Amino acid sequence: MTIEAIVIVGGGPAGLATAACLRSKGLDPLVLDAGSEVGQSWANRYERLHLHTPRVQSQLPGMRIPRRMGRWVAKDDYAQYLRDYAAAHRLRIGHEINVLRVDRQEDGSHAIETDDGATLADIVVIATGYNQTPLIPEWPGLDTYPGTFIHASKYRTGADFHGMDVLVVGSGNTGAEICADLCEQGARRVRMSVRTPPNVIPREIGPIPTTLLGIANDYLPASAADPLNRLIQKSTIGDLSSHGLPPAPGGVVAQMRKTDVVPTIDVGMVEQLRAGRIEVVPEVVDFTEKGVRLGDGGEIDPDVVIAATGYRRSIDSLVGHLGVLQDGRPTAGGANTHPNDLSMYFVGLSNPMKGLLFQINLDARAAAKAIATSLQQ
Repeated sequence: MTIEAIVIVGGGPAGLATAACLRSKGLDPLVLDAGSEVGQSWANRYERLHLHTPRVQSQLPGMRIPRRMGRWVAKDDYAQYLRDYAAAHRLRIGHEINVLRVDRQEDGSHAIETDDGATLADIVVIATGYNQTPLIPEWPGLDTYPGTFIHASKYRTGADFHGMDVLVVGSGNTGAEICADLCEQGARRVRMSVRTPPNVIPREIGPIPTTLLGIANDYLPASAADPLNRLIQKSTIGDLSSHGLPPAPGGVVAQMRKTDVVPTIDVGMVEQLRAGRIEVVPEVVDFTEKGVRLGDGGEIDPDVVIAATGYRRSIDSLVGHLGVLQDGRPTAGGANTHPNDLSMYFVGLSNPMKGLLFQINLDARAAAKAIATSLQQ
């Protein structure tokens, strides 16, 4: 068993940012990452993807994103930024290491079990990412479906589905953008299955990125923030009911806090919807040997079904037995720790209105400061 002062589980933006902040305080954490190289998960995402938060709102502590990467940074550029970031801060990263479980010892340290052995650490930071494990609903009959079925995590480009009839299940940011991409790349028919209508907001209002307004939304009560949000939606997106997409059941902030689902930032879906190239259909109920059964009793037979149904944090198996989670979510983050484990920190596992990367910047700084202070005591 190797011994470390600080181990960070996860080598994505949250893990790298926390490690860099600790390095700036003279500490040398070990980052354990399942990927084979820094930025791998970003490089593997679909080709059309750009960050939904602007460059200035997406950079990590201690290093700006280069201006040449533009306001809306492409996923490959962001992967390169992460590689450059890790190199610039001389981060110590163990790649292709899967962390299986973390156990607290009697002295407050942690035994970290991996597929490459075990490590004992005084302090552990869990930074495995908000979008960790693909979530596929347990639809009856899915194993009998004769068409092609993939989760959105396996989607790369709409060019792969040129001339095909495609059903996208989900109207969040990923589902909406995949629908737009499929239309642009020549899919014969694109349908979007919607269970709960999303709040759709523009990416920009004139020169101002909408996510900058999300910073204020995170701190305001829904009753104060949502009237302004509704005004913005009405003046920029308008009513999409005639195109099959009715208004969301709650305001942007109210629905986010109730469901933990961020609003859908429009990057082309609305244009395709208004042009009639995206058809909205009800939620998927089950699959049959002939096709897909919908919530209104209808049945369709697309060539391809893409499940844009989200992800799980998937940290229950790691630390769920330690009493630091509630409904699979950490109850503490940044500088704060759970009373059951004062030497375990969480970074990058929330889903705030201000943007996940911006929150990572804040929480990584706060966690590093708290860790450095605790080690000095």
